[in-house]
Amino acid sequence: MIQFLGFPDYSAPARRLAEALGLPYHDIEVHRFPDGEHRLRLPLPLASRLIICRSLNNPNAKLIDLMLAAETAREHGAEEIALVAPYLCYMRQDKAFRAGEAVSQRIIGQWLASLFDALLTVDPHLHRIQRLEQTIPMKKTLAISASEAIASMLREQDPNACLLVGPDEESEPWVAALAARCQLDYLVGRKLRLADRDVIVDFPEAPITGRHCILVDDIISSGETLAQAAETLRGLGARSIECVVTHCLADRAGIRRLHRAGIQAIHSTDSVPHDTACIQLAPWLAVGLRQLGWP
Repeated sequence: MIQFLGFPDYSAPARRLAEALGLPYHDIEVHRFPDGEHRLRLPLPLASRLIICRSLNNPNAKLIDLMLAAETAREHGAEEIALVAPYLCYMRQDKAFRAGEAVSQRIIGQWLASLFDALLTVDPHLHRIQRLEQTIPMKKTLAISASEAIASMLREQDPNACLLVGPDEESEPWVAALAARCQLDYLVGRKLRLADRDVIVDFPEAPITGRHCILVDDIISSGETLAQAAETLRGLGARSIECVVTHCLADRAGIRRLHRAGIQAIHSTDSVPHDTACIQLAPWLAVGLRQLGWP
């Protein structure tokens, strides 16, 4: 028997995944004390195998909740626990760029491996490593791509008018694969980052005039890279601009910045709870869990 548990802040996508797996869904109860501490209560009795689902945006308190949940589940008979984290936090810092910096990717990865037996995530922000298990040393890890879920939306676009655009060189493999799935043209920009919110994006010799451009990326954080890309595309004659991403972490100010830059619509997956989250991942997450042997 397998039980599926989630948290109230991500219950709608988690319920969809539980339904896709044919499993009943239960929330983990979270009480927040005035000083910021949390008290968790798990639904008892527990099965020997558990799936816990939570997106790890705004991660610090959520990581503590996962630790409390996993340890309490073990105390109440859980022998195997799988974590579904559609957005996986702390993956950017994969090396110490200055002496004394914490390599959070490795530290958080090892810590999660000490709590869980399997991990499923979506498009983790891996830069200098190729495989998820290199940073999260579990026997069963799987990173799936949101490309097929996004492609299902993009296939409705007119290939004669639509152009997929990657904002920088890092996005090229992902954008190229997505363009091939949808039979759309694509191009990739060149980015020069001067600071966290100071970037320059260029599209040399790009056939953009009169095209409907769809910016594609794995993540929106501050949104500045995509905003700069959109402004450049407008200057080169783009007819209209949209944006599609896997993970949208941008706050309201970031979304306003994107709209001011000329991006008329923003679409993201439900890997993160957000006003732009219109692409549901449950069918593909269910396939991923079955590949891992759950259930």
